[in-house]
Amino acid sequence: MADFKQLELDEDLATGRSSRSDKKFDTTVGHIEDIIMEEKFQSMQHDFKEKYYQHFTDEEENKLIYMDIFKEYVSLVENYIEEELKKRISGFSMEEFSKSLESRQDQIGGDIFEMLMSFTDFLTFKEMFLEYKSEKEGTGMDFSDLLTITSSGTSPSDEHHRMQVDPESPREGPSSSR
Repeated sequence: MADFKQLELDEDLATGRSSRSDKKFDTTVGHIEDIIMEEKFQSMQHDFKEKYYQHFTDEEENKLIYMDIFKEYVSLVENYIEEELKKRISGFSMEEFSKSLESRQDQIGGDIFEMLMSFTDFLTFKEMFLEYKSEKEGTGMDFSDLLTITSSGTSPSDEHHRMQVDPESPREGPSSSR
């Protein structure tokens, strides 16, 4: 009987620790989500990409400067997030959070995980810059030429006056068969 009571006590303690660590982890991730959505963080990240995007090219071989930029980015963003978390969570330890993060990667949403990966995964970091450069220079995929936009006219029942995709000639406007 004593063994059974001890087993219940051990389970209660394990569950209590588990729920506390789960709550602490979830709270920290929630704060990280808040931090990266705030205007100050978005501006800091935008300014950093703006400063360095022109160095990146979509080639397989990486330039030496990429690693210097990567290290500066990791330092800037990690320090910012750590300082913000210390303001919001009493006794926060980045080292402790990093350890729990390794075993709980599947518990983080896609955007947060991708952003966190940009601190540790060089290829994710490089892709972030290439996407920014593509947007900035307008060299990304542009699907607007697949649409034909015509006047809505005065009659909402007029079938010819609405946005359409022209499968015959997407780059030359509406076909003459319409």
